[in-house]
Amino acid sequence: MSKNDFLIGGGIFSFLIALLHVFVIFGGPDWYRFFGAGEEMAQLAEQGAAYPIVLTLAITLLFVVWGLYAFSAAGLVRKMSYTKPALVIISSVYTFRGLMAIPIVFFIKEAYLDELKESLTFMVVTSFVSLIIGLVHVVGTVKYWRTLRTAPEH
Repeated sequence: MSKNDFLIGGGIFSFLIALLHVFVIFGGPDWYRFFGAGEEMAQLAEQGAAYPIVLTLAITLLFVVWGLYAFSAAGLVRKMSYTKPALVIISSVYTFRGLMAIPIVFFIKEAYLDELKESLTFMVVTSFVSLIIGLVHVVGTVKYWRTLRTAPEH
């Protein structure tokens, strides 16, 4: 299979986001606040609770898996199961986050979302980044699908 630069880029983005989440764990409560985890998570981190670390590690693992799926489809690592549906889900989540996070924050009343509403610059920047990553995945996924259709039979 030929390399797919869009999925390689998407995988790199996912790995960078995973790394950022590791930095948040080590950065502590102020990093949780800055990166939009909310005051409750920051306070739990201040108290030394395990929950913020466990949740952030789970999110980190999710982004690592997403990076591996992108790299798998791009032919950089071995083929993973369910690659096609995984790429559709990954592309959809990034794109949905990019397009819908700001409207959700403004139209749904919830304490955490109200906190995010106060961080509009953060929301705009992260939504834009998510949208770009989502579109990179969409293009890469379409290219991957085309590669499968044109691949010679074995």
